[in-house]
Parts: sequence; structure tokens; C-alpha cells
Amino acid sequence: MRLRQVALIAHRNAPVVAALQQVFGLKEGHHDPGVDVFGLTNVVFPVGGEFLEVLEPHRPDASGARYLARRGGDAGYMIILQDAESYEHRARLEAAGVRIVARNQDGRPYHFTHVHPADAAGVLLSIESVEGDQDWRAQKSDWPAAGEHWREQESEVSLGIPWVAMQAKDPVAAAERWSMLLGKPVARVGDRLELALDPGVIRFVEPVDADGSGVVGFGIVVNDRDAVLARARALGLETDGSVRICGAAVEPLAN
Repeated sequence: MRLRQVALIAHRNAPVVAALQQVFGLKEGHHDPGVDVFGLTNVVFPVGGEFLEVLEPHRPDASGARYLARRGGDAGYMIILQDAESYEHRARLEAAGVRIVARNQDGRPYHFTHVHPADAAGVLLSIESVEGDQDWRAQKSDWPAAGEHWREQESEVSLGIPWVAMQAKDPVAAAERWSMLLGKPVARVGDRLELALDPGVIRFVEPVDADGSGVVGFGIVVNDRDAVLARARALGLETDGSVRICGAAVEPLAN
């Protein structure tokens, strides 16, 4: 199982998209019409072999709109993982009483299983697989949600997303819950709880805001960390070595 995509959600995605392009050198991404069923529009950027998605609700009754209201502003939204076959995980989770809030039904070439945030320590989790792809572990294997031409839209600046962090009022309980959901152990690394994927890491951290739940940060491997931070500083987005975008602390990591 690998970390494949991190999603942010904003009242307006255009400023977030512009900031990501200016600071991290991301290129124009893919607009997936499939998210319209959830009352959303999006942009999906390739970041090495991983992806960064920016979502915007276009209906007031969309679950994403309710999430924005709960979080009090733009925020990290979703963690998307990839494995060989998401159906097997879906069956296992449903047998354990975990609520599935969305699943693929439209014949698209990938399968997804969305876990109710209340059953995943306040974070929307999706486990996905690409139909017929035996090489899904390859760094730049197919990812239909990013369109057919995402490899032509790759950034020369940003090269991968190695970890994502979620906050919880009880990080130990959150880590134990995700260990059950994913069938993987959690380890203490220094003062952090981490769940290792292949590749990728999920971190469980103490609350950084009043809501106390949700995705609050992730790392991006870059080819010139100082230049990224300088661009962020010029835009007023740099804080203690991280870039504050869409309510998340994005840490540029030296390649």
C-alpha cells in the first residue's frame, strides 16, 4: 500500500492553485469531471510519482462545504492510498463495521473506497486501485484520476510527497484506528507516531487548531529548498521553514 495523493479543500481553489504553482513550480494540472458527483471541482497536480489535489465545493450541500465550515477555513481534506485491489480492503472494512461513504460505480478504470471520516479519526480516507495495473508499485505508474497526460505536466521543482500528517485530540487512539483500517503497525519515531506505507508515511500529531482533526501538513521533496522558501517568504507564506498553503503546513524537503 502506498501514499498516492493528498487533497486540500478551499472556498476558492484559484488562489491555492496559484500559490502552489508560484512556490513549488507545479504545472497546470488535470480537472477531473468525476468529482462533480460530490459537488466539487478540482485540480490534480503530479508531484513526482504522487499527486496533490485542490478541491472547491460548488454546491452548498456538498460534504466538502460542510467540512470547510467545520474546520473554519481552507484545510487539508483527504488522504488517498493505492493498493493492488481496493475491493479486498472494502470487504474487510465492511465486515469490521466501518462505514463506506462512496465507492466506484461508473465503470471507470480505477476503484475507490471512501471511509467515513468519523470512522477514520476525522479524516476522509480513500483506498484505491487501478484496474489491470500489475506495475502499480512503480514510482510513476498509471493514475487515471490525474488524466492521461499527467507525465507531461510534471514539475522540475517538486519531486514527491513522502509523508502526510493528520492531527487528533488523541493521536494514540487515531494511530490505533488507522492501524486497524490499513492492517499495518504503528511505530514511535522520536516523539511522533508513524504508520509506514510502501512508500510513504502517515504521521499522527497533537492538535494544531481548535477543531483538532484533519490533514494539517505534508512534505514535498524539492530540488532547491532555499529557493522554494525564498519564493514563499516573498508571498508571505513562509513560517518556521514550512509553507502555509490552504490551512496546511507544507514542508519543502531537500532532494
